[in-house]
Amino acid sequence: MINEEGRPVGQASQEYSISHPKTGWAEQDALEVWQTVKEVIKNAVSASGVTEVDAISLSVQGDAVVAVDRRLNPLRPFILGMDYRSKPQSDRCAEVFGGENLFGVTGMPPHPLNSLTKILWIKEQEPEIYEAAWKFMTYADYILAKLGADPVIDYTMASRTMAFDLANRSWSDQILGKLDISKDLLSSAVPSGQVVGKLLDSLRDEFHIASDVALVTGGHDQTCAALGAGVIGERIGVDSTGTAEVLSTAFAEPRLGEEMYRWFYPCYIYVDSDLYFTFALNHTGGIVLQWYRDEFCEVEKKRASELNISAYDLIVSQMPKTPTKLFFFPHLNGTGTPTCDLNARGSVLGLSLETTKGELAKAILEGLTFELRLNLDYLSRAKIEIDEIVAVGGGSRSEEWLKLKANITGRPIKTLKNKEAACFGAAMLAAVGSGYYSELRQAVSECVQYERTHEPTQHVLDMYNEKYSIYRKLYDESRAITAQI
Repeated sequence: MINEEGRPVGQASQEYSISHPKTGWAEQDALEVWQTVKEVIKNAVSASGVTEVDAISLSVQGDAVVAVDRRLNPLRPFILGMDYRSKPQSDRCAEVFGGENLFGVTGMPPHPLNSLTKILWIKEQEPEIYEAAWKFMTYADYILAKLGADPVIDYTMASRTMAFDLANRSWSDQILGKLDISKDLLSSAVPSGQVVGKLLDSLRDEFHIASDVALVTGGHDQTCAALGAGVIGERIGVDSTGTAEVLSTAFAEPRLGEEMYRWFYPCYIYVDSDLYFTFALNHTGGIVLQWYRDEFCEVEKKRASELNISAYDLIVSQMPKTPTKLFFFPHLNGTGTPTCDLNARGSVLGLSLETTKGELAKAILEGLTFELRLNLDYLSRAKIEIDEIVAVGGGSRSEEWLKLKANITGRPIKTLKNKEAACFGAAMLAAVGSGYYSELRQAVSECVQYERTHEPTQHVLDMYNEKYSIYRKLYDESRAITAQI
């Protein structure tokens, strides 16, 4: 819950489960998620102490798909973005349309994470469900519809499906026609920040809200986080570090060339629909440091428990102040962009009998940050420049890591006062949609506040420039060797 000044006044959270009925499959029970959403909204309203709410908007995970009937009853669980069962359908789309041609129309390269491939899988493998479906929905349109809106999906989510024509801002007749999928099975696509309905009276009573509540289209979580971080134009990046690490940015003209396609950078519509959006991905962000803590730092974990502090604080305190002599390649789950090499494996070079645990821990952070700089370089080659970075997510709480990011990337790294950037972005969309702000730029100007800025230190940056050049030389050699293991 965000008030008119952009300050949090009530919040709630609750986990929901993921099931894996087969190896490589990932699903969620749609009704369980819906019940969780209701519970979280109710608890957030209760925590805020208010009874009048102007608008609700959403920040949601991308690419998941569910089939529903006319009463919005799910006909099967959601197939999540991380579920790659639809690879055969993705491969066939590449054959039918041509991978680069498909990317040129939709901004999405053929990939099994894309929603369209999951719909094709259901059509071929579960024909009885496909025939019974009224709509195929993402979390964006499913939750909005359950709250009381007609079937409407925002542009950010529609343009991630691989079925949306970026130039015409509509579902692609060419793609859907060739695959024999009716566009009537998909929700109507509109920009983010538009009022598309009113909260059902029954839910308003359940949430203990006294006022009418406008339902406003939200966006993909990465785009909402970027808005919450203040991205309302070009050359600003958002570094979201959690289990994985995502670097995202917005730009004025679509980037649909061969370089974007070859380096696996998507191009889709931003929450400010005059802009476009992309992101770079490192599958192994904070999870690598977690792996190091759990496998090698039992002493630190025990000591941290005794001191009632985080084990990470002790690990960081052991790190040397200067750059290490180690090269850590954090490809423990393959590489992310720009190579997306699932066969790559992690490795470390430069170990000696003098190597300490603290040095290895810092080398892990250096390797992760070299991956960040690698993507900055490749985005620049694709004519997407980033001059400053806003850090969000769990990694933004580590001062040492933030300083390291500034000194390796050569960019100033900012942090936010409001740490929940994605929720904050959705709240600003709700405020604009309900008329409290005239436009997103005004909302960002009045609401987004930065906590601190870490500037690069020139002599440290010089040392890391030299080390990064060696990392780049070793990058492909490391992948080629570990791929044989």
